[in-house]
Amino acid sequence: MNKIYHPKKEDWSKILKRPTQTVADIEKIVESIFEEVQANGDGAIKKYTDQFDHVQLDSLLVTDDEIQIASNSVSNDLKKAISLAKSNIEEFHAAQKTTKVEMETMPGVLCWQEKRPIQKVGLYIPGGTAPLFSTILMLAIPAKLAGCSEIVLCTPPDKNGNVNPTILFAAQLCGVTKIFKVGGIQAVAAMTFGTETIPNVYKIFGPGNQYVTVAKQLATKYGVAIDMPAGPSELLVVADDSANPAFVASDLLSQAEHGTDSQVILVSTSEKLIDTVEKEIEFQIKELPRASIAEKSIGNSKLILVKDDESAIDLINEYGPEHFIVCVENEDFYLQNIQNAGSVFIGNYTPESAGDYASGTNHTLPTNGYAKQYSGVNLDSFMKSMTFQKISKEGMEAIGPSIELMADAEGLQAHKNAVTLRLNSTKPN
Repeated sequence: MNKIYHPKKEDWSKILKRPTQTVADIEKIVESIFEEVQANGDGAIKKYTDQFDHVQLDSLLVTDDEIQIASNSVSNDLKKAISLAKSNIEEFHAAQKTTKVEMETMPGVLCWQEKRPIQKVGLYIPGGTAPLFSTILMLAIPAKLAGCSEIVLCTPPDKNGNVNPTILFAAQLCGVTKIFKVGGIQAVAAMTFGTETIPNVYKIFGPGNQYVTVAKQLATKYGVAIDMPAGPSELLVVADDSANPAFVASDLLSQAEHGTDSQVILVSTSEKLIDTVEKEIEFQIKELPRASIAEKSIGNSKLILVKDDESAIDLINEYGPEHFIVCVENEDFYLQNIQNAGSVFIGNYTPESAGDYASGTNHTLPTNGYAKQYSGVNLDSFMKSMTFQKISKEGMEAIGPSIELMADAEGLQAHKNAVTLRLNSTKPN
């Protein structure tokens, strides 16, 4: 890993740069695939599935028989583990439900707010080198709790045209209504426009590589909402001599193994800890089945020494990590001052893996610095807030003159007339 000691503030943006391509590098590819899917539907989907996933499919829809066979092949121990995670995620997200907000802002003027589910949502679940069945729990559970009536899932098939069995088991368990064997840019395009087989949706959720991230952003130009621009995974750990170096190294590697474009960063006030963690990484990485991926990711990563906690938190807020682990003696300082992070993990016994799988919080989080303006997925992500108002005759008499004056000042005569007619109707003949 790259060691950086006491970086100057003016160098932070360069030091903290993510290892990602610019949108311009990818956008042309995404746009051409979108155009073809919009024009040719299932035919384009099958073409790109053959090109990118190296399999020719007769049907894109996963059948009930396929789901049953796949579910039977998942071990009972894994099913129990998934059920435990499902229970915790349900409990935490159900607690996020809010009640109707209702008030009379003045006599005769009643206002209230209610929430409604987004009717049709699409879930993108990465396959590839690490089929993320856990992401189904993070997306389908709150979608079901919110009351979404149509939950469409797209995930890439393997070279035999099959979907990972655990993905199918989790999808069925969590109430997904339709599952399709399609991944990448073409999956996002299909959920954006709809095809002969795949329905269009109102909002698309889920992580993916840089191509999927750009595809989701392009989908917004066609009237489809997205959860956030979630790209390659990242983790920042702040640690001092009170931290366990082996634990810190394991957390850094847990994100580094996600993909070659992942990034992990350690920020510390202790040079001794940095040196020890570096040795632990060298030791632990040898034992990982995905060592070659983790090694490339580690090449994108940093060990940063700063002089004090104040410098550390300023640098961390500038970076805005997706995952933020706090393993320091003065943890309250960081908890009170962190402004930009997707999810925070506190103490030596809170690995980021807990949030990835089973603690109950959501692991679909903003990356690439978007934690500065985006939240992670939550129950409200699958809902819309609607406002209502009802005004009585007495209420209109009280509020109407102010509306008339404001509309007149803006030069909107029809707005004023809509009120004036009502006020005149309340006056005695």
